[in-house]
Amino acid sequence: MAVNSGSAPARDSVPLVAQVFAALSDGQFHSGEQLAGRLGVSRSAVWKAAGALRELGATLHAVRNRGYRLAGSGEPLDAAKIRERLERSVRGHVRGIETAWSLDSTNTALLARPSPPPGESDVLLAEYQTAGRGRRGRTWLAPPGGALCLSLSWTFRDVPPQLGALSLVVGVCILRALRELGLAQVQLKWPNDLLVGGRKLGGVLIELRAESAGPAHVVIGIGLNVSLGAQLQERIATTGIAATDLRTAGLQDASRNRVVAAVASACLQGLLDFERSALQPFIEDWRNADALNGKPVDVSGAQGVAHGMARGIDLHGALLLETSQGVQRFISGDVSVRPA
Repeated sequence: MAVNSGSAPARDSVPLVAQVFAALSDGQFHSGEQLAGRLGVSRSAVWKAAGALRELGATLHAVRNRGYRLAGSGEPLDAAKIRERLERSVRGHVRGIETAWSLDSTNTALLARPSPPPGESDVLLAEYQTAGRGRRGRTWLAPPGGALCLSLSWTFRDVPPQLGALSLVVGVCILRALRELGLAQVQLKWPNDLLVGGRKLGGVLIELRAESAGPAHVVIGIGLNVSLGAQLQERIATTGIAATDLRTAGLQDASRNRVVAAVASACLQGLLDFERSALQPFIEDWRNADALNGKPVDVSGAQGVAHGMARGIDLHGALLLETSQGVQRFISGDVSVRPA
C-alpha cells in the first residue's frame, strides 16, 4: 500500500501495478518495452501488472505493435492537487489528506484511527478497495481509476439531535458540488443514493462512534462512479442495480482530483452548517431533487415491507409514505420503486 499526504512516495514503496496504472492514466498506448524501461522492470513484469489491473476490473486494451492502453482512465489521485483545489473557507478544517493504492475500506481505515479534534477532518481515498461496502454490508464495486472511494472523518462536540439525517445532508452536499462542476441532472434517492436518469451514480455510508454523552465521531464514506466501462456496468446489473457514471452522465472533462476537492469542500462546509442549523439549510435542495416523491414504492424495514406512495421527507429527514392506513414515517429502510 502506498499512502501520501502531499509528497510523492518513493517508487520502491509503490506496487508495480500502481506504477503501471499511473503510467497508463493518460489514456494513450504505451508499449511494454517503453513501460519496462520507464519503470526499470522487465517486460514480463509489466505484462503481469497489466493482468493484475484487469483482475481488479480495469478495462485494459492490449494491441500488437501498439502496446497497452487504459480505457476511460483519469489522472491518479493526488493529495497535493486535492488540497490545492479545496475551497479556501474549509482548508483550515482539513487535518490531513491521504491517498492509497489499495485498502480494504476507507471507512474501516478511518474508524480504526483516533478521532480528529472537533472542527477538523481527516480525508482518505483509495484507488481500489478490497472490501468496499455500501449500506447493509452490500459490496461496492469500483475499478482503479473508474470511481472515487472517499471517506471523511469528523467529530461533533455533542451528538446532533438530527444525526440520523446526516446521510441526507451529505447527499445534498455532493449534489451541490456536482452542480458546480456542471452536472445539473443529479437526483437524490432516500436515504443515501445519488441517481442520474434513474441509475445509481453513487452512495453515502455513515458510520458512527459515539459515547453516551460527549463528542460523536462520524466517518462519512462516499462512492462515486466516474468511468465504469460497459463490462463492469453489466456485472453490476446482475446484482439488480442499474448503474451509471459521471462520464456517461456528461461530466467529460472534470478530473478526479477536481471532483474530490469539490465534493470534500461542499461536505466540510455542510458539516459546519449542520452543526449550527441541523437539516434546515438542506431540506429545500433535498426536496427539489427527490427522486421518489409521488412514486409508488415498497419500503423494507424491521417490521416487514410497506407499500404506498412516497410523499417526500419531513423536517427531520424521515421518509413519508402514504398508505391505505394513512401516512407512515420511516427513519430507516430500503426503498424500491414499484413498476408502473
